[in-house]
Amino acid sequence: MSAPRFVSPFRWEPLPYLVLVALLLLTGLIRPESGGWLVALLIAITLTAAWGVVGFVRERRMRNPDPMGDLTTLDGIEIVDASPVAAAVRAVVPVVDVHRHQPAIDLARLHGGASQHAILVPRARRWLSPKYRVGVQLVGGDRPRHAGFLGEAPDRRWRDALDELRVSRGAFVRVPAVIEGSGRPYRVDLDLSGLGAIPGGGDEASADERS
Repeated sequence: MSAPRFVSPFRWEPLPYLVLVALLLLTGLIRPESGGWLVALLIAITLTAAWGVVGFVRERRMRNPDPMGDLTTLDGIEIVDASPVAAAVRAVVPVVDVHRHQPAIDLARLHGGASQHAILVPRARRWLSPKYRVGVQLVGGDRPRHAGFLGEAPDRRWRDALDELRVSRGAFVRVPAVIEGSGRPYRVDLDLSGLGAIPGGGDEASADERS
């Protein structure tokens, strides 16, 4: 089953506020003597405001990972190790958007060293973005820290298998990671060679990719 590419519109954070603004603008077009229409509009505004509050509370509720795909702890989640495949030349994949997460990467390097591991989190996304991506959480230190996302090509290659693990088992894959650089700006490289051994990540996934 293919992983969803976008969050449901009804779970997208800005939607209730956009609807609320539209309804408030609409109040300027309705005369006070309109009676029932004005009452209906006020009820709609109230319900939309309540929708926004519920969404805000739900977003702030402690979940692991949270709606953005950030992990707060590794306790209580299943980890599947994708051990690297032996090869003469090991292919690495750079993490994208690392420029947005330099402080977190700096802390991860401080607590866990340059060579550590990362957890791949499907259905992660940037704040207010409706598009799902595969998030990268460095876990070499005292707690997970968001380093960025997989690029378009590896995301397309692995998102279905990673999403299936999360949905069916509540499991997340751990891969080797290296933080490159002695100071900011850091780069983060991942070894994804072991992902072919995870359920849905082998020959069948490769065949789907070629088709």
